[in-house]
Formats: sequence, structure tokens, C-alpha cells
Amino acid sequence: MTDDNRRPLAFRMAPRTLSEYVGQEHIIGKGKMLRRMIEADRLSSIILFGPPGTGKTALARVVANSTSSRFETLNAVTAGVSDIKNVIADATNPILSEGRRTVLFIDEIHRFNKLQQDALLPFVEDGTVILIGATTENPFFEVNKALVSRSTVLQLHSLTEDDVVRILKNALSDEERGYGKTDVKISDDTLRKIAGLAGGDGRNALKALELAVITTAPSSDGSINITDEIISDCMQKRTVLFDKDGENHYDNISAMIKSMRGSDPNAAVLYLSRALEAGEDIEFLARRIMICASEDVGLANPNALLIAVAAYQCAAAVGMPEARIPLAEAAIAVASSPKSNASYLAVDKALADVRSKDTGSVPMHLRNAPAKGMEDLGYSVGYKYPHDFPHHITYQQYMPDKVKDVVYYEPTDIGYEKKITEYLDFVKKLTEGEDK
Repeated sequence: MTDDNRRPLAFRMAPRTLSEYVGQEHIIGKGKMLRRMIEADRLSSIILFGPPGTGKTALARVVANSTSSRFETLNAVTAGVSDIKNVIADATNPILSEGRRTVLFIDEIHRFNKLQQDALLPFVEDGTVILIGATTENPFFEVNKALVSRSTVLQLHSLTEDDVVRILKNALSDEERGYGKTDVKISDDTLRKIAGLAGGDGRNALKALELAVITTAPSSDGSINITDEIISDCMQKRTVLFDKDGENHYDNISAMIKSMRGSDPNAAVLYLSRALEAGEDIEFLARRIMICASEDVGLANPNALLIAVAAYQCAAAVGMPEARIPLAEAAIAVASSPKSNASYLAVDKALADVRSKDTGSVPMHLRNAPAKGMEDLGYSVGYKYPHDFPHHITYQQYMPDKVKDVVYYEPTDIGYEKKITEYLDFVKKLTEGEDK
């Protein structure tokens, strides 16, 4: 076995040219900008971001094989400022560079700290190096804004099942780097099973195929028969693309909240399940459900918040895996409830007034008079106890004079809030004429 064949299958099958590259047609398809840049050898700095196994490093290798420029690579996990300086020194050395441009590929560029990114910035800006950065994190959050502004940011998406099947078939047929000289028998359905379990990650799919081939004993005719059962054993369960500290975390929780707000219980429980499977903090999830219950359901269904709070307490008490049940109940209850954000709008409007203007003094008749002599100063004088009146309602001014005509809470006619609207209309009608 050659040294190359000792390398992992995913490494060996890395595309060498654009024609071998699979997926990401939106950026390297015919006529697309990046393809034109590569084919014309007219690169400018780019940052590639997307989930693992979508072809970021592979694309950089294609560039390395396609360009006449010098190609240098650094890994942000192990590289420091001194490594950057060494690359720059070589790039500016006319003997070493031979007058060619230098393309610098930095894998996991989001792991560079501010000092390292700042050290690189002026040389990207003046064209000393052409940067190709790769990251699984959103560069708009994790990479120096100045560096991002001087680069073209390209997003890579998870590979489709068809893309992954094509990658697997390439590996099975390639006689030099793959299993083209090995009699591997595997059905299209089983290949599609690998693709489904890989979760859009080509590297994971190739790892699974390699593990299946090298651990399966040949049959009497020398062929290696890969079945669904073997693949299930090699892969165990579908890969979940989720990073509790990264963009997937924020995207998934955003989708869960928006699904509850949008009254789609199926989507809400799906995104909840994704988070649970990835090991998301159950108390964090419960807090988001409580917030949605108060902000988006509000008084259209006051019980939704009670259910959400109970789910929080239950989940915290029992832990996983049982916590999944009350959390699902609460998420479904919130998603299935009538919605009103009137309370949320009311308090934000009132807070804005409190912060921006004088909202006046508390009316004297509403003030407390705990000490003797305070009533002589007008404290609590004239207060009407509502329970002394018919329907336990009577007119008196509760708002300060300066904002007495401002309306903060405007209930809707949805769910329980419709009853609130009816009651407040009744109060208004009953107290009309009592003024003055």
C-alpha cells in the first residue's frame, strides 16, 4: 500500500480540478463569479463559510491546482503572528516569489485572535497576499470587520443527498484514489442511506463508506457486500449540524421562536428536537418558550405562560431525557395559542415615555398615607374604594396629569383578550359621566 493509500479516503478523494468538484453550484457553476475568477486566474481575497464537510478546504485545493500564484497554507489553530510574518516575508522576496502573487489559505480563520487578524490586514489590503479564509462560523460575527470588508464572502451550503451520492460513486469508481480496483457491491438505496445519515457532510459520508469497506470481510467470490445494516452500524445515527456556541445555535433557536410565534407547532417541535439532540441547555430552551408565551401569546391566552413556567420547573427538576416531554408540550401549547403582543407593546411604549419625557407625578388621591398628618397634606384624600360601588367600579383618575390621555394598552379581539376588550369597554361606558 502506498503512502497516499494510507491516507483517509476523504483526503484522497479531494477534488483536484473544478470538473471534479461536487456541489455549490451557486458559486462555482458555469458563469458564476468564483468559477470565472479561478478559470481566469484573477483571484481576489475571499472568505468561505459553511457547515463542515461542504467543500471549503477542497475548493482551496482546487484553487491551488488551478492558479499560477504561489500557494501558502496556515491553520489558525496552530499558526501565530510569526507564521503570518514569514509568509509575508516570502511573498515580498522577489527571489522566493519569482514575481508571482501569493495566495494564502487560512483554515478555521475565525480562530485567529484580533492581534493575528490585524497583523494580516494591511497585506490583504495592499494586495501583498490574496486571502482565502475558511470557517464554519459566520464571518460577519467572528472575523475582523475590516478583513471581511476587504474580502468577498461566499457561503457554502450543506450538500444535497444527490451531491453526496455522486461523491460516493466517484470514490467507488476511482481506480487511483478510491475503490475502483476493489469489488465493492452496494446498492443505490444504501448509498442514499449513507447520504441521508451524513447530513450534508461529504467527509462524513466518505468516512462511513471507508469504514464499511475496511471492516467488512470479503465474500467467497472476493467481493465486499455493503448492506444497510453495515452502514447503520458504521454511522449509528444521522449527523446533526449544530454548534451550541455558533451560528447554528442562533439560527435554530430563532427558527423555533418564529415557528411558535407563527402558530406552527410542527416546526416548533422540530427545532426544539434539533436543539435537544445537539445537547442544548434545557433551561435555556425553557426560558425562550416562556418569553414567547409572554411576548407573542400574551393575554390572548394567559394560560400559555403558566404552562411555559410549569414546563421550565418540570424540565429543571427531572432533566433529560424526560425533560423533552414538558418542553414539547409547552412549545406546542404556545404555538397553538391565539396570539397578541398588546402587553409587550404597552410596556415598551410606557418605558419609552418614562425614559424620554416627564410623565408627571402620582395623583395625590392615589398616594400612600402611612404616617399621621400626611392626609392633612392631601395624601390619599379623595380616593374612592372601587368595591364600595356597583359592579366594583367607579371613576377616578389614575394616570398622572401630564399623560392622562395617553393609551398604552390596546387589547385585540383575539382569544381571551376579546373578553378584556369587552370588560374595558364596559368600564368606560359605566364611568362615563362620573367625571367632573
